[in-house]
Amino acid sequence: MQRVPMTKQGAESLRQELAGLKSEKRHQIVAAIEEARAHGDLSENAEYHAAKEEQGLNESRIASIEDRLARAQVIDPASIHVQNIVFGAKVTLLDLDKDTEVHYFIVGENEANIDQGKISITSPVARALIGKEEGDVATVHAPSGDREYEIIEVRYG
Repeated sequence: MQRVPMTKQGAESLRQELAGLKSEKRHQIVAAIEEARAHGDLSENAEYHAAKEEQGLNESRIASIEDRLARAQVIDPASIHVQNIVFGAKVTLLDLDKDTEVHYFIVGENEANIDQGKISITSPVARALIGKEEGDVATVHAPSGDREYEIIEVRYG
């Protein structure tokens, strides 16, 4: 079983989503199925088929979250005390091409959300940063071409 790195916040978010899917969402779907059954013939009952499909999607999502949590290697960034960049680092970078600062939080694949500044440990940017320290320059090999970033700050926690 391959372990999946995940922050404490990411694991807690998945646990909350799982609890909602198992309780509220399941109850809503069961109610929708019962209501659709009351309409009669199930072979031509679109509401029934839609509710059953939603039930299948919900159960699939539950199984996926349970699998991720079972394989999770939960890491608390606050417990990391190193100078170089590893999983859980919050970094401030200077984009040398655009002369602008960018901020990233290096997280697991399932937690990545570029709108929130969270990048996956497997992303081109994170791979270029891993092992580097403040003051180093990292070259990112991305599909759009090479980019250079100077590492301004590395924080954990």
